[in-house]
Amino acid sequence: MAAAAYRISLTELSLHRHQDRRRSALAGPRLATVRCCSKGQVAVATSRSGVADPSPVFTSLKSFAPATVANLGPGFDFLGCAVDGVGDYVTASVEASVRPGTVAISAISGGAGASKLSRDPLWNCAGIAAIEVMRMLAVRSVGVSLHLHKGLPLGSGLGSSAASAAAAAVAVNELFGGHLSLSELVLACLVSEAKVSGYHADNVGPAIMGGFVLIRSYDPLEIIRLDFPAGRELFFVLVSPDFEAPTKKMRAALPAGVNMKDHIFNSSQAAALVAAVVQGDPKRAPLIPGMVGVKKAALEAGAFGCTISGAGPTAVAVINDEEKGKLIGDRMVEAFLSEGGLSASMTVTRLDRVGARVISSSAN
Repeated sequence: MAAAAYRISLTELSLHRHQDRRRSALAGPRLATVRCCSKGQVAVATSRSGVADPSPVFTSLKSFAPATVANLGPGFDFLGCAVDGVGDYVTASVEASVRPGTVAISAISGGAGASKLSRDPLWNCAGIAAIEVMRMLAVRSVGVSLHLHKGLPLGSGLGSSAASAAAAAVAVNELFGGHLSLSELVLACLVSEAKVSGYHADNVGPAIMGGFVLIRSYDPLEIIRLDFPAGRELFFVLVSPDFEAPTKKMRAALPAGVNMKDHIFNSSQAAALVAAVVQGDPKRAPLIPGMVGVKKAALEAGAFGCTISGAGPTAVAVINDEEKGKLIGDRMVEAFLSEGGLSASMTVTRLDRVGARVISSSAN
């Protein structure tokens, strides 16, 4: 596939340089579409800019990628959004001890579950995405070392693997001058997701692009960014029980098909949700102990809606006021304990409108 096959059509601004991307969203609905090559095709050895084996412009660089809420209820595998304040960090460094053209993971730090992760870059989400970015850029002259800091717990339903991949992809890309486009960064992250949890972009899409995204097509991949109106706040109440829900296990619990009546109902709910996002109006529950009661408690406390985040077990409720969000979160934590016998932690965070970004760097 020629590099020209990667193209972005945006209504607001050029996003080819990822670190310069800071949106000033307009009041009305804005849609940005990212189109990529089909999933059966691979990126070429040079980036869309035509640069091959670029020299590093930094010796070290640290990036952050936010947590994401996938599905958003009816949008299974085609809707997702990024949430601010929580996520993963990756520091990418040019390292003489690493064989040129390759990636090594020097350290993995962070909270619960971080010690379970492999430092073999071929079996680590950050490593796989970094390798793919290096391949896209055709980096051959230097080696790169990664330090992954996990801010997200594993199996939480908050896009833990996607956050690691997105942070790594952005860090390595910017380390060499930021030549890759958003579409190429999403594709690099999808290589990672495909290996660890399945070929779905409802986490990596918003992790890279920020805000709300809709996956219109997977083959070829086409992602539409749904801009929530500027000047309007949206808060997410994230309540995570002490319970791990591996994505593959939770996906396996889904039925192979649905009847026409359920399909029509779900499609209408998904369409209504998309309309609510752009206007600024804002089957796995039994596997998560207490989830039915948690949803009931959130709605009774005033939440606009409540659902499972991704594959779970994190429950997410949506509201437009931070203080009310804290009250809703308290009721949800209580419900997890009383209805499911699970202790849980709660945080209230805003919509992340930016996505993965560089937060510090050291120049050559």
